[in-house]
Amino acid sequence: MKHRHHAHFATAAIHTGYHPQDQQGALTPPIHISSTYAFETVEQGAEAFQGDNDRFIYARLGSPTQQILEQRLARLEQAEAALATASGMGAITATLWSLVKPGDEIIADLSLYGCTYSFLEHGLKSFGVKITYLNLSDPNNLTQHISDQTRLVYSESPTNPNMRLVDIAALAAITGPLDCQLMIDNTYCTPYLQNPLALGADLVVHSATKYLGGHGDLLAGFVAGRQEVIDHIRMFGLKDMTGAVISGFDVSLLLRGLKTLHVRMERHGENAQQVAEYLAASPHVKRTYYPGLADFPQRQLAALQMRQAGGMIAFELNATREQAAAFVNRLQMILCAVSLGDAETLIQHPASMTHSTYTEEALLAHLISPTLIRLSVGLEHVDDIIADLDQALESVFSGASGDSNNGLAILA
Repeated sequence: MKHRHHAHFATAAIHTGYHPQDQQGALTPPIHISSTYAFETVEQGAEAFQGDNDRFIYARLGSPTQQILEQRLARLEQAEAALATASGMGAITATLWSLVKPGDEIIADLSLYGCTYSFLEHGLKSFGVKITYLNLSDPNNLTQHISDQTRLVYSESPTNPNMRLVDIAALAAITGPLDCQLMIDNTYCTPYLQNPLALGADLVVHSATKYLGGHGDLLAGFVAGRQEVIDHIRMFGLKDMTGAVISGFDVSLLLRGLKTLHVRMERHGENAQQVAEYLAASPHVKRTYYPGLADFPQRQLAALQMRQAGGMIAFELNATREQAAAFVNRLQMILCAVSLGDAETLIQHPASMTHSTYTEEALLAHLISPTLIRLSVGLEHVDDIIADLDQALESVFSGASGDSNNGLAILA
């Protein structure tokens, strides 16, 4: 059956790649849990292994349900193709193992998710890949340092956890003429708010565990880009190097999450704007980093490459590191957790948690303050989110003893 092209994001997120009549009218695509697929003849199997037909072979290379998901993800990121993986780190590692070799250089932004930093610093470096960290918010830094050895430039935007942006189009203008790939982690924005490939990037990567799934009940990742590159990542980085294969059940959960992505991102952003304005006005907050605030240093760039400001906020307290931790511990409804993009509002102290792999010196060198707090604003009523932040701030800074939040801040 012919599938129509869907022009609008919401429609594409719900319909791309599937028609119920292809599966006896089933509204939701069936979950394929088979690990292997049978051939009618040896010759048909041989053709499949040679890539001469589109038969499925083995679940490590994909399944019918995963194919629907990948078509949908590619459509949302305006890519030729996408590859779904078992986690965001599965997508990152499968991609980087496929694209660099000993002697090559990766230039990465100063601010990265802690596990990405660990993979670059303690993983690829030990295999002879040169890793150079630069402040890519200034494209001139890349112009000055990029060389014939540079095979890949890697950045998040906004960055985790401090909300810095990079000018994706400006970086692409530098890497484009060279034998160098520009790879952007778009987890914070999702394809609903930002499309790095449309801005000139070569590859976009996500932890789909976060906003795309949206409910904290799955682990998944994906990478999207040109068909031949994604094919290579599937057949080498995924199949041979990492084996980071997504399960059929997580594929189904992710397809479900995508259907409400546009609705959820609207509410995440609406709530975050009000929370950011509250924090910015608090005498206990030293600085609030949110692209929707009038004093955000890169507000003009945010308006150019992001459709909305999103649901993530970073802020520094007028406090010691110990007081910053105490503030998180005094929260009652807001949960202390290291993920983001869930229906629940989640908070964490990066220096103690997601970025604990950094030394104290590295934290400062990578622009992460010891008192920085990362807040993933959820879908609760915004008044309740602000009320919880307010009581925790007053508890810490007024000298009140406060509760230990009844155990809600225990990191499970």
